[in-house]
Formats: sequence, structure tokens, C-alpha cells
Amino acid sequence: MTELILPKTTNLGALIDPALDGGQLAFIAPLDGGGDERLTFGALDARADGIGRALLARGFSPGDRIAILGRNSIDYVASLLGILRAGLVAVPVNFKFPVETQENILRDSGARLLMGDPDHLAATGYAIPRVVFRSSQADGLKAFEDPGALPLFNPKPEDLALLLYTSGSTGMPKGVRLTHASHLWVVRSRLANRELTGERVLIAAPLYHMNALALVLLTLASHVTTVLLPQFSAAAYIDAITRYRCTWLTAVPPMIAMMLREKALLQHSDLSSVRVVRMGSAPVNATLYAQIGQLLPSARIINAFGTTEGGPVVFGPHPQGIPTPLQSSGYPHPEVQVRLRDGEGNLTDNTGVLEMKSPGLMQGYHQRPDIKPPFTDDGFYITGDVFSRDENGFYTFVGRVDDMFVSGGENIYPGEVEQIIERHPSVQQACVVPVPDDIKGTKPTAWVILRPGHSATTEELKQFTLRHGAAYLHPRHIWLVDSFPLAGSNKVDRRALQREAERRINQQ
Repeated sequence: MTELILPKTTNLGALIDPALDGGQLAFIAPLDGGGDERLTFGALDARADGIGRALLARGFSPGDRIAILGRNSIDYVASLLGILRAGLVAVPVNFKFPVETQENILRDSGARLLMGDPDHLAATGYAIPRVVFRSSQADGLKAFEDPGALPLFNPKPEDLALLLYTSGSTGMPKGVRLTHASHLWVVRSRLANRELTGERVLIAAPLYHMNALALVLLTLASHVTTVLLPQFSAAAYIDAITRYRCTWLTAVPPMIAMMLREKALLQHSDLSSVRVVRMGSAPVNATLYAQIGQLLPSARIINAFGTTEGGPVVFGPHPQGIPTPLQSSGYPHPEVQVRLRDGEGNLTDNTGVLEMKSPGLMQGYHQRPDIKPPFTDDGFYITGDVFSRDENGFYTFVGRVDDMFVSGGENIYPGEVEQIIERHPSVQQACVVPVPDDIKGTKPTAWVILRPGHSATTEELKQFTLRHGAAYLHPRHIWLVDSFPLAGSNKVDRRALQREAERRINQQ
């Protein structure tokens, strides 16, 4: 078995080891009209150099911002690597943001060039030079490239590689400043665990989000083949697993829940190749665990945790080999310091806001003097995520501080109510949101997706919650739906559900 060692580089774009087989497939990208696009590691390496050379030849200098606006594609990955190799800063932009927000990001980042899909580029009126993906025209990426060897930029520890804008459910998204050094540490840490050795990885989450972006960098360093979907749809995801015999999946719970509803397609699909399902960005309930086990009986399920600001390396297995509890994110990684702080500001061993320190932390937010830096005086990042810690040192996600609401003087985390509802045998997934209440200030309401082939009434679910949790936790209104709206990172869009809950109640 080939020993995987990250090339001795300080540049995050130089992850492809020239000593390994350049003829091996790096990417398979299924196309909407059928067929696929394929690229080897050697060809990808050459394209990245050509894009980097073209950027420098057109007068861009190290530190300049280059924005990318598009769906997942080989052009996207090649451009990202070329930007980094040339010493420029990549600014992936969420194409699901409103056009006005996209333009604000281009303005805020100081982007000097915009690369991306033709439809997304056409939608923005922001005056900036453009390079078009998957185009044979003069403004296309192929015409832009300058084939040849690229002198690799050698970044200093403080030099930026990425400027990622967080989801921004309210207000202007925040630009997260990430260095070459911080994310080379992330890649090296994951590479040391041989996470992807011998795997064929499927990615459908968007590359403008940390989940997929960090994984693509790891697949390159691991020298494994990645099947890259332009974006997620349950049918395309199932088809890709079957057609390309994917073994390693990354997803968020709503993606798997949507897969499970494709009952007819699943009956004719062979998913036996799947060995690992890495879940992230949201907690996995016990019902979903059980269903994944039935659908993918050979797969190991990883309940991962990470943030854009702190990176994806936080937790892992217990050093003494103690099995990780079902819904836990794991035991702290040996190179990551973590601690919990309660609502009174005191450190605690039980439940509190997670603070962490690692080499993968961001530098800070870009041009946001209006926001208090989320760091303690001794350099810990304050995640805003509430965790509990058990007697063996395992950490389990409870909820976001921002999502917590007060009802009649009681603090309620949506996650704790959702866990109660999801224990009902007919429930696939729940999302709890607060609505205003004249007496209690706010009160919990719930949206529920039932398991295929199961039934339950809203009154039955209310009574179930009352029997299994404190009275103040039970949702005063429950609505049954077939699916939840998703935000840009494929997580449930809680704000949209909250607005709809308020609308429905006001109409009563």
C-alpha cells in the first residue's frame, strides 16, 4: 500500500503528489444531459498551473482576490488550485444567495476577477472582468489558460488562501479569513488518519461551503477518485453511487432523508459499495441512524462536527478505544484544545458553549469592526455551539446559542425538542422554531416529516412530546410536511420555517 505523505509545500494549492500516478482519475463529473467529464491527476495538475500562469500574466498579484461563482465542476476545482498556486486568494461565493448579497460579497472582498458558470455570471451586474466555465468562447476558461510550468508561490504563515463567506441567515454574511498554513494542517491531520485510503468519494455538497471544500482538498492529497455532482438531488445522488460504485459519502441529514423518500428508485439501485457515511453540519437523530443502517448495512456512520471558522478537525475516536456513543461527535482530537463555558461565564465539565483552539483556526472576520471578535483573551474560538460532555470525555451537540429561545422563563434549545419528537416511531425528521406569544414571550412550534409508509396525527405527536419531555418543551403547533426548505449548505432553513409558522398562526 502506498504511503500517503503530503508534499513538502506551504501552498494549499499544491496537494497533488507528482511522485504518484498522474494517470489515475482525479474526478468524474456526471453531466446533466448524460455522460460525464473525467480528468486525471496529471491533467488537473497541468490545468491548475495553466490557470495560475494566466492570472499572473494578466497582472494579478499575490494577495489579490479572485471570486468563484458556480456549481461544483472540474473547472471550479482547477481554478481554485490555480488561484492558490499563484498566491492569490480564492473567494467562493454562494450562488444561492440573492444577487444583491453576491454583489455585496464581491465588493466587500475586493474581488478583481469573477470566474464561474455562465448563468450565474449573467445574473450579476457587478462590473468586474469575468472568465466563464464550460465555454468554448473567447471569454471561456479554456481560452484563458496559459499552459506551462508555474513557479509556485511560497506563502508565509500569515498569508491568506481562502475568504469564505458564512451563510448569513440574517444581515451581511461574514468573510472568514483562512490561511494556507491553517488548512494545510487540516489536510495533514486528516491524511495521517488515512480517512480516504482506497475509497471512491462522492461529493454533492457545494464547494462554497467548508464541508465539501475541505473534503475536495483531502481527496487530492489522498490521491483518490472523486465523483463530483454539480449540486445535490436525491435521484442523481443515488444514481451516482450505483453507477460509479462510490464507497465514501459526505452528507447532511436532510440529504439522506430525501434519499430515503426515493423508494421506487432505491428498489432498483445497488448501494452495496458504500463503506462510510460522514454526516456533518447538523445532528443525526436515532431514527435516521437506524434507517441509514437499513439502507447501507455495510457502512460506518461518522457524526462529524466542524465550523468554517475553526475547520473540520475537532473531534475523533477515543484514545483508549472506547466506542463513540451514537449521537456524539467524538473525543477531542489530540492537537485540538476544547472546553465548555456555561451561561454564567464559568468553565464547566457538563454542558456549555464549546470553545476550541487549534492550528486550523481562522485569522478573524474580514472588515467587520461591527462584530466583536469571537476569541477569548487566551486565543480560543467561541463557536456558539452548545455541547454536553459525558463521563468518558465524549462531546455531543445540544444546539446553537443563536437558536435558543426563552419561553415563560425557560431556556429552550430546538435540538432538545426535536430529539424528543424524533423518538416517535413514525417520525423521520423534526424542526422546531419559536413564534411570538403574548403570555410566554415565545413558544415552540414544530414542522415534522413522517417516515414513508407511516402515519401519525399532530395531536398524537403533541401528546408524545408531553409524555417524554418537560411540559414547557411541547410544541403548541405541529405541521406535517413532505420536505423542509434547505439553505445554501443543504441544512434546514430554520428562518424560512419560522416565517411560515408565524404566517400560519396569524391567519388563524
